[in-house]
Amino acid sequence: MPLRYFTDTGIEVPAVTTEQMIEVDRVAIEDTGPNLFQMMENAGRNLAQQAITSLGESWRGANIVVLAGNGGNGGGGICGARHLANRGAQVRLCLVSPDRLGAAAMWQRHILQATPGREVNIHSLTNSNEPVDIILDALIGYSLYEAPRGNALRLIQWANGAGAPILALDIPSGVNATTGETPGEYIKARWTLTLALPKTGLLPDHTGDLILADIGIPPGAYAWETLRLSYTPPFGGRFLVPLSMTSMV
Repeated sequence: MPLRYFTDTGIEVPAVTTEQMIEVDRVAIEDTGPNLFQMMENAGRNLAQQAITSLGESWRGANIVVLAGNGGNGGGGICGARHLANRGAQVRLCLVSPDRLGAAAMWQRHILQATPGREVNIHSLTNSNEPVDIILDALIGYSLYEAPRGNALRLIQWANGAGAPILALDIPSGVNATTGETPGEYIKARWTLTLALPKTGLLPDHTGDLILADIGIPPGAYAWETLRLSYTPPFGGRFLVPLSMTSMV
């Protein structure tokens, strides 16, 4: 059954399908702004802020693992890793395919290399005895079209078995952003930080606590003639707001 999404102040936020979110991104990048790098920076900074909030007072001594894919979702995860490392957190970044990063994600990786954050490969991560206090999932995002496989699958399985809570970026990896279906293994998230707008596939069984992050997209993008979404700015003086879900009557 379709869901409605509300902030803690009672503002309803429209939910979008994968195809609609692709169009939101296109309108922002090609027509209204902000550009891809600006949105990725905002996403990563918000991810780091939510990780700090989720960890509480212990965040400075926490051991944080960030799992990142090759595209925009992965770039946001790498950016979040950098912001956490800049603040002295113990951060390990594991990339699905370091040699296949998109241009924006590759730039985020370049910046991270000037921080104390460590990049580790899948073998060393999955065979390590180092403690893990939180895992940040930035593997797939809304671009899932089939069951995860290869390195993405290995990292999903490792994360679910690591015994640490997981914060997913945009949508838990392995969950279809439009339908909520899980064609294979998927991230068992304790929190989900969804970007710009909630996705119609964000269902209570898969998301954990749901938080909406502002990545700087202006209302005019949502009103664009190819979208015409009914949108009331939901953030007020905040950049992160909790969302609740109710079934449509």
